[in-house]
Formats: sequence, C-alpha cells, structure tokens
Amino acid sequence: MSLGTTTSKTDRAPRILFYSHDTFGLGHLRRSRALAAAITQADPSASALILTGSPVAGRFTFPRRVDHVRLPGVTKRADGSYAARTIGMGIEEVTELRSGLIQTAVQQFEPDVLIVDKEPTGFRGELLPTLNYLERNGGTKMVLGLRDVLDEPEVLATEWARKESVEATERFYHEIWVYGLKSIYDPTQGLPLSSNAQSRIHWTGYLRRDLGPVGEPPEQPYILITPGGGGDGKAMVNLVLSAYEKDPNLSPRAMLVYGPFLSGELREDFETRVAALNGRVTAVGFESQIETLFAGAEGVVCMGGYNTFCEVLSFDKRAVIVPRTTPRLEQWIRASRAEELGLVKMLDEHRDGLTPEAMIRAIRSLSEQSLPSQAIQTGLLDGLDYVTDRIDDLLTWEQERATG
Repeated sequence: MSLGTTTSKTDRAPRILFYSHDTFGLGHLRRSRALAAAITQADPSASALILTGSPVAGRFTFPRRVDHVRLPGVTKRADGSYAARTIGMGIEEVTELRSGLIQTAVQQFEPDVLIVDKEPTGFRGELLPTLNYLERNGGTKMVLGLRDVLDEPEVLATEWARKESVEATERFYHEIWVYGLKSIYDPTQGLPLSSNAQSRIHWTGYLRRDLGPVGEPPEQPYILITPGGGGDGKAMVNLVLSAYEKDPNLSPRAMLVYGPFLSGELREDFETRVAALNGRVTAVGFESQIETLFAGAEGVVCMGGYNTFCEVLSFDKRAVIVPRTTPRLEQWIRASRAEELGLVKMLDEHRDGLTPEAMIRAIRSLSEQSLPSQAIQTGLLDGLDYVTDRIDDLLTWEQERATG
C-alpha cells in the first residue's frame, strides 16, 4: 500500500476492480456494472471500482459500494483507426495516459480480484504494464471475462494473434469466465489455447438482469424498440419507422429508445418521422432505467448485442432480433443460434430481406412467438450467481494463502 502503510489485504473488506475499455457502445460498461452490483450485493462489505472509457458512464447510477473512474475516451474512425475522443492528443499519447491511470488506480485501490472485460491486453495493449505489475507483486487474482460470442473463429484467431492475446491469457489470467453456456456457443473455438488454459475456463451462464426498482411503465400495450447504445442502430430504427409508415394499421404502438450514441441530424430526421406517426411511435433518447420499459413491453425489436439479449431472456420477452453483420458477425452468430434454440426470432438480411414488409410481418407475428422461458435451459441465466460463488472461492483461496 502507498504512503508507507502496512495494512494487509486480509485486514480489510474485499475489493474488486473491473477494467472495461469501452471504445464504442455501452455493452462492456453495462456488463461490468451488472457484475459489480451482484458481487457487492452478495457481500455487502465488498467494494467495486470500474475503470471505463465510456463517454456516458456518468449518466448511469451505480449501486452503493460501486464507483467508476472514467478513462480518456477514444473513438474509432471510419477507416478503422482510432483517435482521442475529446482531448488534443495523438492516439499513442492518449493510450499511454490511459495506461498510466490504470496502473495508478490498481496501485492505490489494491484489488483482491481484477476482472478484465473481453480484451486480454486492453485497448492497444494499455493493460500490459498493469498485468506485469500485478504478476510481480502477487496477491491479486486476475480474471478474463468473455461474452458468449466474440467473432467468427478464423477472424478472432487472427485478431488475437495480432494483439498477442493468447500469450497474455496463458500467462496472466488465473481464470477465464465465459458469460454463456458451452452448449449454446464456444467463443474460444479456433483459438490456440493450451489444455492448461482451457482447464481454467468457467462457463457461468448468461448474466440475468434483475427487475430491481421498476417504475411505472408507459401506457400499454406497446412493443419496445431498442438499438442498444444506438451508434450502429440507424438501419434498424429506419426499418421500424418504415414499417409503421407503410402500414397504418400496424399495432401495437412502438416505444423507441434511440440510445445515447444515435444523435445529430440523423436523430432529427427520425424525430420528424416519429412526430408524423401521431403517437403510434413514441421515442426517448436515453433511458438508463430501461428495465422499466422492458418489464412493461408486449414484445421487443432489438439488435443482437449481449446485454440486450440478456434482458430479453431475463424479462422473458418475445423478441425479434435484427443483428448487425459488420464490423464483426458476433450479433448474427448469437441471434441465429438463439433462433435455432427457439429463444427468439431473427430478421436476417439474406434470408428474409431487410424491407418494411419483412418488419411488418415480424411485428405482427410477435404475439404468436413462444416465450423464451418455454425453451429455456437449466443454468441459462445463472451467470451472476456463478460469478459471486467464484469470487467467494477466489477470496477464500487468497486469504488462506496469505495467512499460511
């Protein structure tokens, strides 16, 4: 510990640190937030700190004993390169700044467990100095958390080779948590992980979303339209609005949540179209308590991101998923596998065509779909309980090691 103090970790309450690189969207932050909430609820003495690059982190409420540190934001350009989101620094400079902030936070917070979301080496390798520091000093369990689907196996293998992610996973991480079920999909297929690393994989199940304090839902009935963060939701929102414009009898009405990243002239154009629909579609920009809207909806039309999929399952809602297929096939893989299992319906651009007519049919047939719970498997939504049990085991192991 800094300032010359000698307090042992065994003398104080547990501390869990989350790293969430967050260059785009909300998925990583929302996943870390859900995990932090579950861990601190299971152990009210524990504290959690989330390091995040999300530009909208401050718009979320965080549970008691959970806080966040905002790293300088980065954004991806159209050509695939990255740039600092706001401050006037080159990408190398801002990465070095973020890396230093991460290491300082780790040294001051002294976590018992570090949980890294998705990127074994962090954004542009920014996590490596911290991983090396923790390896040298010992006393912190390092966990790599992976969502159920990452990308096509061949594409993922190439990406991980370029980032030296396999080597980092093998060397640094005591455990690998996959927030899904192997019977549904294995995100590590195609990766040259050793048998030793594979033995450290834990399949947690999906991360259930609890209702918590749900407010009064809008006037019912309605279907919820959500493109997640909204940054890549233009096509889906356009498709839904086109369906309501083309069919004046389409019902029930739609409640559209744009997401914080769908803004500017595009948002203004959508607002004009929503207004012309005279209440058949209503819209809000960003709803941090989207659970309330999920809970009251008759059905959901959404993209195929991990967190939205977990909400569909948790609130047991009939859903039509319109997955994006660029820059990676993650959402399409998830949606197609979920459709095979009878959990959702998918609107596929090649099979169904992304036309207003296809969306009209999908919305009209929502009420005829089975509920996800009618196809649900044992352990499907056990992720949070599994994680809190693993945290308890890791802390117990570390305490026993420290006390000899």
